[in-house]
Amino acid sequence: MRGVNRVMLIGNLGRDPDLQYLEGNIAVAKFPLATTETFKDKSGNLVSQTEWHTVVLWRGLAELAQKYLHKGSLVFIEGRLRTRTWEDKDKNRRFSTEIVGDNLVMLDKRKENGDFQPSADTQHDISSIPIQDISYDGNVSAPKDDLPF
Repeated sequence: MRGVNRVMLIGNLGRDPDLQYLEGNIAVAKFPLATTETFKDKSGNLVSQTEWHTVVLWRGLAELAQKYLHKGSLVFIEGRLRTRTWEDKDKNRRFSTEIVGDNLVMLDKRKENGDFQPSADTQHDISSIPIQDISYDGNVSAPKDDLPF
């Protein structure tokens, strides 16, 4: 049986996309994405839980994100999970799980001049929520085309 590795997220950017170019002029953008679930606990109180995801976009999608997305932008991301491992300078084994995006839909409302602005329901103050450092460490290789056709 074949496996399925698909992720669909709707959330807000925690910071502006970080665009870098790898060897061969290949664009890669990384940014944190916050998804928040709200539910009622046993006492009937509303509880919000925020998850942070590291999103990686490649090539034209990376350049598009850098051009149009900014901290707080509401987006739909579709992609797959990828876990990387490496050794840090102290020889400790490190892991990072990322969402490699294949599809991006900007959900913010468009202004008259063509720029995007956050819609009223997406203007949350997410700056107070701590996020992990997602600085680019140079260990990311270009994705391989693993399609069976």
